[in-house]
Amino acid sequence: MYTKIKTEKEIENMRKAGKICAEALATLRKSVRPGVTTKELADISKKQVLSNGGSLAFLGYQDFPEVICISVNDEVVHGIPDKGRLIAAGDIVSFDLGVIYDGMIVDNAISVLVDSDDHEKNMLINTTKKSLEAGIAVLKDGCRVGDIGFAVQKVLNAKNLGIVRDLVGHGVGHTIHEEPNIPNYGSQSTGFELKAGMTVAIEPMATLGGDDIFIDADKWTVKTTDGSLSAHFEQTVLITKKGYEILTPFM
Repeated sequence: MYTKIKTEKEIENMRKAGKICAEALATLRKSVRPGVTTKELADISKKQVLSNGGSLAFLGYQDFPEVICISVNDEVVHGIPDKGRLIAAGDIVSFDLGVIYDGMIVDNAISVLVDSDDHEKNMLINTTKKSLEAGIAVLKDGCRVGDIGFAVQKVLNAKNLGIVRDLVGHGVGHTIHEEPNIPNYGSQSTGFELKAGMTVAIEPMATLGGDDIFIDADKWTVKTTDGSLSAHFEQTVLITKKGYEILTPFM
């Protein structure tokens, strides 16, 4: 289904879901450290979302077995939390969380460098976040999907980063993934036209190597084919008459 223009009540519920989601990610950012397991981090997010009145959008979605996707290093997205997976210093850890409030869904992701000041890894993370900001900046009533992809691609190309082309941003709200797909590359003034009241998830995924990916043996975890490190950021955004409103503000 294509993302619909949301009612004021639906938008307010997405704001509440977005606040819960962003607060949970902020807690994870503080909690991730060498020696903690990805399962322990998932349990932290579960407890916080539920205690704040939200529900977990990913658990059981297409049979996904956990409450959050936690992806490490060459894992781009959809990593399954595991009590045997220990975080180490120097890891890039990406958290991707979906929250439901009164039937409305938001989708939000961050990447964190653990206990390291590695220049190249920081460049990957910071540039991916800047590409997200560039994609969001073009949102307004009447913008097109190609405008977003063009803005994201321009930032990533400037640092010669790989762009994961087989995974995309998307509409969100009534379901986790709604049309239109929003690639992280494209041409200006092309693609589906977005209208005020629609809600979309912009989510660049970049690598220090190539664009190609594959799905691991667990049938969920998406990894870079060349083993290069990756980063992922995502925010759910409401398109307004004058521009946009970020519903999952980073904290």
